[in-house]
Amino acid sequence: MRRYPFSFVSLTTLGVLCAIPGAISLAGFGAELHPVLEDPMAGLAFLVSAVALIGSGAFPLIIEKLKESEGA
Repeated sequence: MRRYPFSFVSLTTLGVLCAIPGAISLAGFGAELHPVLEDPMAGLAFLVSAVALIGSGAFPLIIEKLKESEGA
């Protein structure tokens, strides 16, 4: 079974959790979660943060892949 780096799993999970309210806010239903999310720019900020978190989580995974290929 393949093991993923903890930082990849945690940052990707946070990115997905950050994308959910962002998508809800951009869809126009953000005010039902929180008054701040009524503004679509708040949803955009959440989505940009989600992309940054997922991108940051990809680096440890890539480094792990490179270490595996170097040892083979």
